[in-house]
Amino acid sequence: MALHLSVVIPVYNEESIIAQAAEELRQGLDARGLDYEIIFAENGSRDSTPALLEELCAKNPRLRWFHSETPNYGVALKAGILKARGAYVVCDEIDLCDLTFYDAALPRLERGEADMVVGSKAAKGASDQRPLVRRAATRVHNKLLRVALGFQGTDTHGLKAFRREALLPVIQKCVVDMDVFASEFVIRAWREGLNVMEIPIQLHEKRQPSIHLFRRVPNVLKNVGKLFYVIRVRGT
Repeated sequence: MALHLSVVIPVYNEESIIAQAAEELRQGLDARGLDYEIIFAENGSRDSTPALLEELCAKNPRLRWFHSETPNYGVALKAGILKARGAYVVCDEIDLCDLTFYDAALPRLERGEADMVVGSKAAKGASDQRPLVRRAATRVHNKLLRVALGFQGTDTHGLKAFRREALLPVIQKCVVDMDVFASEFVIRAWREGLNVMEIPIQLHEKRQPSIHLFRRVPNVLKNVGKLFYVIRVRGT
C-alpha cells in the first residue's frame, strides 16, 4: 500500500543541523498524523553527515537515506523523487523544513486544486529574510528563465509539493542537474499544462548556504543554456 507522503531532502555537509532538523520535522509530521517517509538524498558529504544519517535512520523506520559520491543537488533530488513511495511528495531543504508549507500545500493537492504547489520566495505576501545579494540573485535567475524559456512564475527553487503520479513523467524528461534541475522540473510541469500553483512562504534559513552563491553562477548559466537549446530549439 502506498504511503500518503514522501519528503525528499538533499543534504551536503550538514552535520551541524541534520539531527535537530530531522527530529523537528519528524515530530511535526507525527503530530499531524501523517503516514509518511523522509528520504535524505546525501550527496558528496565529507563531514560526519553520512554517519549521522545512518544512526538516525537505524532508530526510525520512517527515515531513509542514500549516498551519491559527487556533490550534485539536482542529481540527488531527482534520485530521491524516483525512490519516493508516497502519493504526494514534498521537496524540502534541510535548512528550512517549514511545516506551515506542508499545511498549506498538501490540502490543495488532496482537493485536486493543483498538481504541483511551489513555495515562492518572491510571490506577493512572501517574506524572504536572506541577505540582499541572495534575494537579488533569485530575481535575476527568474528573469533569465522568463527571457530564455518563457517562465511566467516567480520562483522555481526551494519548497515544492506535488502529486507523484502526475509529475513522474515530467521528471523523466528532465535533462539538467545541479541547482537548475529544480527550475527545469517546475518549468516543464508548467509547459506541459499541469496545474502549477504558487503560494508565498516565510523564508528563515537555519544556516548559511553550503555552497557559495558565486560558485554556482557558471553551472547555472551552462544549464540554463542547455535548457534553452533542448526546449526552445529542439522542442523536447
